[in-house]
Amino acid sequence: MPQPIVAIIGRPNVGKSTLFNRLVGKRLALVDDRPGVTRDRREGDAHLLGLEFRVIDTAGYEDEDPVSLPGRMRAQTEAAVREADVALFLVDARAGLTPLDEEIARWLRSADTPVVLVANKAEGRAGEAGAIEAMALGFGDPILFSAEHGEGVVDLFEALLPFVEKPEGEAEEDPDAPDAPLKLAIVGRPNAGKSTLINKLLGQDRLITGPEAGITRDSIAIDWLWPDPEGEPRRVRLIDTAGMRKRARVQDKLEKLSVADALRAIDFAEVVVLLLDATKGLEVQDLKIADNVLQEGRALILAINKWDVAQDQSRLFNGIKAALEEGLAQARGVPLLTVSAYNGKGLDTLMKVAFETREAWSRRVSTGALNRWFERALEANPPPAPGGKRIKPRYVTQVKTRPPSFVLFGTRVDLLPESYRRYLVNGLRREFDFGAVPVRLTLRAPKNPFDRDRE
Repeated sequence: MPQPIVAIIGRPNVGKSTLFNRLVGKRLALVDDRPGVTRDRREGDAHLLGLEFRVIDTAGYEDEDPVSLPGRMRAQTEAAVREADVALFLVDARAGLTPLDEEIARWLRSADTPVVLVANKAEGRAGEAGAIEAMALGFGDPILFSAEHGEGVVDLFEALLPFVEKPEGEAEEDPDAPDAPLKLAIVGRPNAGKSTLINKLLGQDRLITGPEAGITRDSIAIDWLWPDPEGEPRRVRLIDTAGMRKRARVQDKLEKLSVADALRAIDFAEVVVLLLDATKGLEVQDLKIADNVLQEGRALILAINKWDVAQDQSRLFNGIKAALEEGLAQARGVPLLTVSAYNGKGLDTLMKVAFETREAWSRRVSTGALNRWFERALEANPPPAPGGKRIKPRYVTQVKTRPPSFVLFGTRVDLLPESYRRYLVNGLRREFDFGAVPVRLTLRAPKNPFDRDRE
């Protein structure tokens, strides 16, 4: 059964993102004193005194031309409210009512979604007058609340209870189950087409797009069912991220927060799609992003977007592939696909490869199969004897998955050269079909001073 949805709505700077962060229990949404920080809808799993629901942080509602960026932001907010089971309408108790508050109230009264009025920033006496004034909006007595300090939590709980109470006996989902949603993050430089790609997958304008660079600020997670052409629909959690420019070019505080948020999204993901711009080719920043994904142990897919307008496609593809192999050795073998977020070409292939990549990233190998391969690998290429001292590898075992991680035990294995360690890692990849997902191999030698082999 899907979780109930609560949407937070209000004009800019009334504390919507601060309330969102308090409900989800972590600083997921970017917060700043300037208005208009939040642009896309941001979703999170909320917990409130035992209540569990999906909460949506929306952009500040502004009365602007629909084709402008604020107008497109307002359209996203209105869509969030239509999908919600209940809307939390926030007003600023200290500032009092504004004409925009009244405009939002008129729109909410015409909508079908139930509304709970919240007078935020109501700590102390400074908010009393504004809270009383808010009663004129026609949604009953407001809940006196402080998202910053957590005051009024019990009142908010009681107001939301009729809309979000969880049915008895509903089971919790195991995030590691085979049918658990694929956590798929889309990353890349600004204007690579990340939000456009997600909108095309969803079949709706869920994320704000446009020619302006840097529209996406928060990392936005969206639950979706991929209609797998070869089987049953499969669950996905799509994560859109802010564009990541070179660090030296990132000066604005908000952009720094956005990039940090994108890096956290990579750590949350299982598979990461690095979207390249076919009109710009491969740049150094793309290699840095790819290296970061692999260093974090995430499975990586490279997708060249805007393929429908690419010039000299064969030369471009081969050039990007060669540049990857030269500039990032650990990215060799990573899937390199061509897609068009504009017309949808290649997106089903992208999703199929993403699920296959997660399967490899989560694969566990039996100790028996592992050591049979290990014996063959040692026989085919015995380890060197630096300084005349024999290195005696004993056995290898897998200690974890996601990414696949192995430990090699033996005498003096800590003296194995890096080239031999790479030989073993590449052998693991080929033998057990790990593809290009990160594979970790740690070397462990005994410290026993009585071990004759170390003399």
